Amino acid sequence: MAWRKSSFSGPGETNDCVELAAAGGEIRLRESDTPADILTTTPGRLGTFIHAVKAGTLDRLGR
Repeated sequence: MAWRKSSFSGPGETNDCVELAAAGGEIRLRESDTPADILTTTPGRLGTFIHAVKAGTLDRLGR
């Protein structure tokens, strides 16, 4: 699987970040410092999550 990380995470392997990979119509997500733990979702559900984060809908969950 070809994992991709954000260009904001910087160069090298020591920059921990979220990585994404597309496989079989699904999106896989993992944290670079714990690569064995993988979440799987669909493009639509990931899009809904990203829109909610950008809109601030989930801000109250951390309080």
